[in-house]
Amino acid sequence: MPQLKNKIAVVTGGTSGIGLATAKRFVEEGAYVFIAGRRQAEIDKAVAEIGSNVTGVKTDISKLDDLDRFYETVAKKGKIDVIFAGAAFVEKAMTSAATPQHFDQTFNTNARGTYFTVQKALPNLNDGASIILVASAGKNKGMPGRSTYSASKAALRSFVRTWTNELKDRKIRANVISPGAVDTPMFDDQYPSKEGAAEARKQITAMTPLARLARPEEIASAALFLASDQSSYIAGIDLPVDGGLTAV
Repeated sequence: MPQLKNKIAVVTGGTSGIGLATAKRFVEEGAYVFIAGRRQAEIDKAVAEIGSNVTGVKTDISKLDDLDRFYETVAKKGKIDVIFAGAAFVEKAMTSAATPQHFDQTFNTNARGTYFTVQKALPNLNDGASIILVASAGKNKGMPGRSTYSASKAALRSFVRTWTNELKDRKIRANVISPGAVDTPMFDDQYPSKEGAAEARKQITAMTPLARLARPEEIASAALFLASDQSSYIAGIDLPVDGGLTAV
């Protein structure tokens, strides 16, 4: 039997990479999925690729009015069973060179945007629902150029601890997934050249015990586990899906 049959799921950052792979997997497992993304052309492409049981809504999670409009659309379908909050902004910057604009954009999307993605869903969230945030293995590593990104992702770990207590009377489970490097367009976009991206892949592969980058579908499998009844007694955890990067 499909693990998410007749469930309604929200996937932010659902137009590419991890979010798209997760939206596809949720639909395959019986869910109706609402995906949020910032660019209409990419939303249309993702909806066409998923094919059925999906609605795309142009949404910038750093803008609260956008989130309100998004959830107004979702509410027409019914109550939410799963939130997968995967939208993120990543831009490398050494601390000495980081601008206030860089800091604000990073935190407004990754921390503030994710926080209000969940907060604004609560009135339309079913009791017993699953909340899944996407952090990063990098939050546990002191990687140069990642001070703001890693800190914004560390905030998500704190959110799920608190929500596990705050939402316990509604049996809502909140967990976080912390991927390592994943083979997505976002990975390459962080580097100014193909050569730079290739060198980064080589370095990360050497650091990772499983000696490769993750596939988006592997993160989606972890998300399905946390979304489904297979994880019914799991709450408040940080699940590393990083090929052993932070374990050794």
